[in-house]
Amino acid sequence: MTVVANVLVGLVAALHAWFLVLEMFLWTKPAGRGAFGLTKEFAEETKALAANQGLYNGFLVAGLVWGLIDDNLAFKVFFLGCVVVAGVYGAATVSRKILVVQAVPAMLALGAVLLAR
Repeated sequence: MTVVANVLVGLVAALHAWFLVLEMFLWTKPAGRGAFGLTKEFAEETKALAANQGLYNGFLVAGLVWGLIDDNLAFKVFFLGCVVVAGVYGAATVSRKILVVQAVPAMLALGAVLLAR
C-alpha cells in the first residue's frame, strides 16, 4: 500500500508541476490559453497573477517531493491537505472542473497515505 500511496503523491506533485509550467511559462501561449479558456488580451493582462499562482503550485510540488524523499508522513498529509483545500475552493469559486483535476487526485492520495501508515 505504501508504494501505491507514494505513486499517488508523485502523480499529484507532477500535476502541480504541470500547473506551474502552464501558469508561469505558458499562460499567454496557445497551450496555456487553451487550458484555461482565456482570450489573448485577458492572458496578457493577468500573466503576473498567473505566474504568482504558478509559484504557489511550485511550493506544493516542493513539499510533496520532500515528503516522498524523506518519507515524511506529516509533510505528505499537510501538503496533500493544502491541495484538497485549494481544489475545493477553486471548484466553489472558479470551476467545478478543478474539483476533478486537483482535489480528487489529492483526496485519493491522502486516503492512500493514511491507509499505508
